[in-house]
Amino acid sequence: MLPTPRLLILLLLAAPLIAGAALAAPLLWLALFYLAIVFAVVISDIVMTPPPEVIELERVHDSKLSLGAPNLITIILANGSPRRLRFVLRDEYPYEFPSDATLLNGELPPYDIAEARYHLRPLRRGDYAFGDLVLRYRGVLGTIIRQAHYPAAAQVKVYPNLLEVRKYDLLARKNMLFEIGLRPARVYGQGGEFERLRDYTPDDEFRRINWKATARRGKPIAAEYETERSQHVVCLLDTGRLMAPPVGDPAQPDSPGLARLDYVINTALLLSYVAALKGDYVGLLSFADNVGTYLEPRRGRAQFQHMLEALYAVQAQPVEADHATALTYLSLKQKRRSLVLIFTDLVTLDAARPLLAHTARLARRHLPIVVTIADPNTAALAGKPVSDGNALYRRAVAEQLIDERRVILDTLQRSGVLTIDVPADKLTISVVNTYLRLKAQNRL
Repeated sequence: MLPTPRLLILLLLAAPLIAGAALAAPLLWLALFYLAIVFAVVISDIVMTPPPEVIELERVHDSKLSLGAPNLITIILANGSPRRLRFVLRDEYPYEFPSDATLLNGELPPYDIAEARYHLRPLRRGDYAFGDLVLRYRGVLGTIIRQAHYPAAAQVKVYPNLLEVRKYDLLARKNMLFEIGLRPARVYGQGGEFERLRDYTPDDEFRRINWKATARRGKPIAAEYETERSQHVVCLLDTGRLMAPPVGDPAQPDSPGLARLDYVINTALLLSYVAALKGDYVGLLSFADNVGTYLEPRRGRAQFQHMLEALYAVQAQPVEADHATALTYLSLKQKRRSLVLIFTDLVTLDAARPLLAHTARLARRHLPIVVTIADPNTAALAGKPVSDGNALYRRAVAEQLIDERRVILDTLQRSGVLTIDVPADKLTISVVNTYLRLKAQNRL
């Protein structure tokens, strides 16, 4: 139990009486009588205030927290007493997670429940633990504050961003994917799978006319075809040292950024989910100096769950990535033509030569895409005004890195390799839109 400011003020009011007792002895008895009244009020407050045992607390959240996303944490409070309580609640969440609230304030009605909510934004995947719940509530007469610990320790796992997958699922059902920047992949008139018959329009190709239906109905009828299913998509994830540095999120400039690898994993996860819904086979290969995890392309939700568990365990390693080994391994394993997305980072032309050579050979059978995250710090330094010699040196180095990166990307494109080089906050949308566009164009 803790004293409130009201109780401290009441006790301080006895000080003049005690000081005056030096001049008039009866004031001491008056002070003692006053303190007895205050003591009685405190005792009454203790008796009238509900004990912690009649209050129940429970923490509710997803079994798997999502990396880099605001995860809702709800604390449910149940009041088993006839008193309305004003409370302050503190949850002992993992200290590594940024939170939008440390103390939660509210009122708990008599014989009712209340909710207190806050959000956590995990920045690293892995296993973490919640602690207990600490509750403070004011006494009925306002002289004391009760404080109690409620056991609520629990383990929690941080996975790649599952909230984006759920958001995609919800918007897809409502036909509102445009709200997150995704364009529809269904392009009628192209593809190889029959979709439906409809009236012919002047904009349709002549070869789309279905002559049997035209003869039956006595007017031109066109056939529509949808993009094909059962195509193969393979994600290659570079887990070398260049994927470990964090990248600041423009949407949250004051918050620590996720690692490059974490942005890549979130993107690969959503892409695999979208591809699975489209009926395609999805596979995964992670590599650093050697091949790490390999999942053969399969279809269905079970494959998505396998990818989720595999991506949960992938971590960046302090070694140089060996693109040659990874792409050679993939060429031996994957014979069927596939869309191969290589998530990596490019710094110098010399370091990228193995990637250039092997992606050019890969493009003879497959459709490779090299996906990189543009460095906002390098771009900022390249355009920064020069004020002294150090600033001039930093700008020159930044411009050299940008020029080498542009040469690498141009060389890849001339070799028949597609490239995506965008900021981290646009990575997922750009990759998924590219997949949908290529699928609609029957390039897979």
